[in-house]
Amino acid sequence: MTEVKLLGVGSSSYSRRVEWALKVKGVKYEFIEEDLQNKSPFLLESNPVLKKIPVLIHNGKPIRKSMIILEYIDEAFEGPSILPKYPYESAIARFWAKFLDGKWHAMREALWSKFGGEQEKIKQEAYEMLKIVDNELKGKKFFGGNKIGFVDVAANYIPFWVEIIEAATGNVLITREKFPNLCAWIDEYLSYSEVKENLPDRFYAQFFKAKALAKNVIS
Repeated sequence: MTEVKLLGVGSSSYSRRVEWALKVKGVKYEFIEEDLQNKSPFLLESNPVLKKIPVLIHNGKPIRKSMIILEYIDEAFEGPSILPKYPYESAIARFWAKFLDGKWHAMREALWSKFGGEQEKIKQEAYEMLKIVDNELKGKKFFGGNKIGFVDVAANYIPFWVEIIEAATGNVLITREKFPNLCAWIDEYLSYSEVKENLPDRFYAQFFKAKALAKNVIS
């Protein structure tokens, strides 16, 4: 009997992207919520090098790093494909997934900033990245065409967490006027059945608002 466990944090986009992949594949799993301020012995044993979430435990064997976990899930379990079938298309998907995955820190910093002085530079860098993404989505329903897939999962922080942090801080980056294709993609993404079942709880909006107040981002 297959045993699947996921060590993660509900407020983490990295954990959520793994959950989405498991749901798409129809894999039953046990989610184990971790306290990153007091990491469990199980997490430290399962990921002794990075000591981070998420970690997928498949029949007692740990797999680390969310993007690697996504590829593992696609290969290890039956169900709809997440990565494209053909090598070239798969390589292009991996490129965009890596690009988007690497930009989350810049997006987060832009949202947490007050947009003054040095913070304005961070904001402009975020806008430039979003322009690239908006252009890539022109004429597409999803990054890979008409089917949600690997790149969409890598970009899950945009529809999931950016909107929540925008509401918490009052710093708005994404508008339909500036990024029409990106906003159309967000609408399609959030209407997808497996995604709708895994949307963040309202609790996280309050969590990020409290965090913004603690950082003195809002008053």
